[in-house]
Amino acid sequence: MSKHLNKFSAAGLLIALGIIYGDIGTSPLYVFDEIVNGRVINELLIIGSLSCIIWTLTLQTTVKYVILTLRADNKGEGGIFSLYTLVRRQRKWLVIPAMLGGAALLADGMITPPISVASAIEGLKIRPEFSDIHQSTIIYIVLGILAVLFFVQQFGTNSIGKLFGPIMFIWFSMLLVLGLMHISDDWSIFKALNPYYAIKLLSTYPKGYWLLGSVFLCTTGAEALYSDLGHVGRENIQVSWIFVKISLIVSYIGQGAWLLKHHEGTIFASKTFYGVMPDWFQLPGIIIATAAAIIASQALISGSFTLISEAIRLNLWPKMKINYPSEAKGQLYIPGINTLLFIGCCGVVLYFRTSSAMGAAYGLAITLCMLATTILFSNFMISRRVHAVFIYLFLAVFLTIEISFLIANIRKFADGGFVTVIMGGALFLIMYVWFRSRKIRNRYVEFVRLEEYIPKIEELSNDTSVPKYGTHLVYLTSANNPKEIEHKIIYSILSGKPKRADIYWFIHVDTLDDPYTCEYIVEHIIPNDIIRVEFRLGFRVPPRLNLMFKKVVEELVTNKEVNVTSRYDSQQRNNVVGDFQFVVMEKFLSQDNELPLVEGLIMKLYFWIKGLSLSEEKGFGLQQSNVAVEKYPLIVAPANKFKLSRVYLEEEEEF
Repeated sequence: MSKHLNKFSAAGLLIALGIIYGDIGTSPLYVFDEIVNGRVINELLIIGSLSCIIWTLTLQTTVKYVILTLRADNKGEGGIFSLYTLVRRQRKWLVIPAMLGGAALLADGMITPPISVASAIEGLKIRPEFSDIHQSTIIYIVLGILAVLFFVQQFGTNSIGKLFGPIMFIWFSMLLVLGLMHISDDWSIFKALNPYYAIKLLSTYPKGYWLLGSVFLCTTGAEALYSDLGHVGRENIQVSWIFVKISLIVSYIGQGAWLLKHHEGTIFASKTFYGVMPDWFQLPGIIIATAAAIIASQALISGSFTLISEAIRLNLWPKMKINYPSEAKGQLYIPGINTLLFIGCCGVVLYFRTSSAMGAAYGLAITLCMLATTILFSNFMISRRVHAVFIYLFLAVFLTIEISFLIANIRKFADGGFVTVIMGGALFLIMYVWFRSRKIRNRYVEFVRLEEYIPKIEELSNDTSVPKYGTHLVYLTSANNPKEIEHKIIYSILSGKPKRADIYWFIHVDTLDDPYTCEYIVEHIIPNDIIRVEFRLGFRVPPRLNLMFKKVVEELVTNKEVNVTSRYDSQQRNNVVGDFQFVVMEKFLSQDNELPLVEGLIMKLYFWIKGLSLSEEKGFGLQQSNVAVEKYPLIVAPANKFKLSRVYLEEEEEF
């Protein structure tokens, strides 16, 4: 996205409408249906629930996210992992809410597309010509739309993405107009602006508290709003939200007034959103709603790709293949996640079959994400030395709101909420195993002082009796200290069959808390013999080391800091560039470990997941033709407590 869009502009506002509000913007399709489902329409139900919606959008979305959380930007980038990078050095345990929030957002990405698209397509039933349409036909249509949507992800959305803004502007304008058309149906509807009626509903309506589970659906897209901060900037989001919020509230008010006028005292079992439309507009309305639902789904899918790429860089997710279908900033495509989301979405459609049933499961996982954001943001406030009174006030208000929503949503568990909890739990387990196993593996990593081995490496490099392994030998090192190196690398070079080379390169990748930093440091430990290159990359920068290292070598040659010409006499006379051989050290779990039960299970899960994920060389963007993979045993808890006694043969005893 161009930098000028990060400041308030007409283009920025239009783009914000297209990619920021898809999830929260399509909530009028199903929120009121979930509230009135199976209940008699009366004034307390409609006005009370409408009051809950208005104040949820005001407190949860406007105050918490649009006004407060958007301030927690990491060089202009937002989202739960961007927020985590701002506070992770304060308390180590903050990684847990970050992983919970990330897993919940991914689970949300598996249910938002089905419920949005299904709600839009189900509007066909209100048309006389489609009144007999079978639910299975609607399911096929929804699955077809989802299949096309996920298929086109591989080509990028840069070109069609320009249409998202105008389409969503039409959508929100439609919400506003339809709402205004029905406000006069019952002027008492404006009592909903008074929070008293929200409290009255929750306290006096039979099982009124549990309605919060349905009310919560009106704000489920708030977290995605924060995640897309980097695409358009804070000002464009805050200004465009004024129009969006007015459109949403007017739409809800119009639906409420229409229900009170036409259906008070009855159980309404149709689609409220399409009921407020004039007959002549219903078909165009269904088309516009379907387009908005597709755009909402696209935003969630793109957001999931970004989320996973950040998790990979922060070592919270296994390495996966990442493609870049266009030059647009932040535009990426992860085939594995695309397949996972597609299978998840299809599974949700086939299991629940109707948008109403999906609504019963929707919201439980995303509540956990909002709680995680509250915890992380409170720590962000601490890091910015905000007065303790304001921090405790923030926690008191939003923990109360979100825990209330969580309790209300727990009731959905048996109705299908277990599906999103299982999906989110599985995703969290992957993150936790990947994170925890790294902590366990770090016990085994042994670093040694590089200076102690420099003479031996130099001697090997000049020993012509040893066959040359490669002109340039490149190792990836995890040593943060440039004066240290892993013992396993020294062992690989010097022990067994030694690896002689003209120049030894040690590459280290340091992932920074800044999103888009991309720089490197070169240290000539021994000029033209041992060189260390440290790449300092932001958590949103893909580590394409093959291309990056090539550029570094070109700049060093231009500056005459290194001679990469082959040192074979015949090739040196013809100025032939020497070969570059990368060595990747790949671990396997040794049988000689005696790990505690839980740690042993974590390590077994880690290696199982690792077997399904991208290999080390592919994860770092290295070409396989010049990469050698060396396997070595991982021993984190050596087995040393075992009894072994010698038995003598009778012949030996005679001596």
